[in-house]
Amino acid sequence: MHPQEETIAAIATPLGEGGLAVIRISGVAALAVADRCFQPHGKRSLAPSQAPSHTLQYGHIHQQGRLIDEVLVAVMRAPRTYTCEDVVEISCHGGLLPARMVLEAVLQAGARLAHPGEFTRRAFLHGRLDLAQAEAVADLIHSRTELSLAAAQEQLAGRFSQRINTLRKDLLGMLAHVEAHIDFPDEDIAPDTRDQLCQRLTRGIGFMDELLRTAREGQLLRRGVRAAIIGRPNAGKSSLLNLLLGHERAIVSPIPGTTRDTIEETANIRGIPVVFIDTAGLREGGDEIEVEGIRRTLAKVEQAEVLLHVVDGAEPLSATDRQYLESLAGRPRLVVRNKSDLPARFALPPEDPVRCVPVCCTTGEGLEALKDALKEMVWAGEIRAEMLQVMVNARHQDALLRAREAGLRTREALSAGLTLELVAMDLRIAVNAVGEIVGQTSTEDLLDTIFSTFCIGK
Repeated sequence: MHPQEETIAAIATPLGEGGLAVIRISGVAALAVADRCFQPHGKRSLAPSQAPSHTLQYGHIHQQGRLIDEVLVAVMRAPRTYTCEDVVEISCHGGLLPARMVLEAVLQAGARLAHPGEFTRRAFLHGRLDLAQAEAVADLIHSRTELSLAAAQEQLAGRFSQRINTLRKDLLGMLAHVEAHIDFPDEDIAPDTRDQLCQRLTRGIGFMDELLRTAREGQLLRRGVRAAIIGRPNAGKSSLLNLLLGHERAIVSPIPGTTRDTIEETANIRGIPVVFIDTAGLREGGDEIEVEGIRRTLAKVEQAEVLLHVVDGAEPLSATDRQYLESLAGRPRLVVRNKSDLPARFALPPEDPVRCVPVCCTTGEGLEALKDALKEMVWAGEIRAEMLQVMVNARHQDALLRAREAGLRTREALSAGLTLELVAMDLRIAVNAVGEIVGQTSTEDLLDTIFSTFCIGK
């Protein structure tokens, strides 16, 4: 039996204690599988195979004659389901054990455990979603800010796919025009026709450039930006992390070297997810554990995209501060002058153009200005609603870059009057690359790569 013909099942809700858990079943035998483990209770409850579509049935899950749980069963018949197949969703009591035991009963009744992302993969294969929309499902689940959620919703609604399909349709039209002339070699393509095709290609390349300009912002909203909080011991790094998060996450102590390891937490900064990394204080010496903490700090500093250099504003610029300011020159960074409630004694070297933001970690003064400065550093300008409609991810970016390069080669070949076979070859590469984005041209390896990042129940 082909894997797509098998009936699959998985727990669709997060593992752990909760009020409810949902086990999802999908496939041609979904109703029959549910029949084998579900026993209706009450005069109005029906077996799943007898129930009308999109109804709830009350009863119990049994396994080998043993009562497992009291449940509600949602029956949804194809094609009006998430996968376009028959789907049954069993709502049982929350908790790891009840959900696992219900799933075991379903698997024993004839389903197999779903692979990661297999439900969404079937939705794509049955045409309910294109590939870009399928990726938006994962983005929706992993959204950490309202802006990233809005961007995922726009992509799931097909706003991005509409633009890609329009681009692909135009490229296909040009390819058909070129291939028609190849089929009739006696009718050479006219110079004005070549000019018109070059103009259409120029517009298409310009459109690709517009989409590619959203790549950085799209990836920012999806994965966030990594910001390392660095500085000398007792400058207030852990206090700043707690202030940015709005809760006590890091231990604050007047004893130098309290932070021995890096701490990572995500916060919503003006709609952008920022992964803040609290690091060990930068200094010489210390015990073996502190030395290891400093080594990890330096590794995190290398990986970070933004640096928040915390200094004690009540102390003058030290040789250590100057050393780190010089070593970090050229990196995207902000200097956070802590203890702004005390007389300021810290001053940046006049030759260092880095922005300095005064903050008081005990009162919260200056926090909003710091958030504004951080947001402006990673995303210049206003975040408008229409921008969220088109946010390309890394895979889309790669495909568009390949399509753009092929489009440029096609335009050059047309302008130079080269043979139409060469023109068609590059134009076909562009069409296929654009088609990869929405799944018009895809391979099993590509689908495996995309859907392996999903959770099993999705």
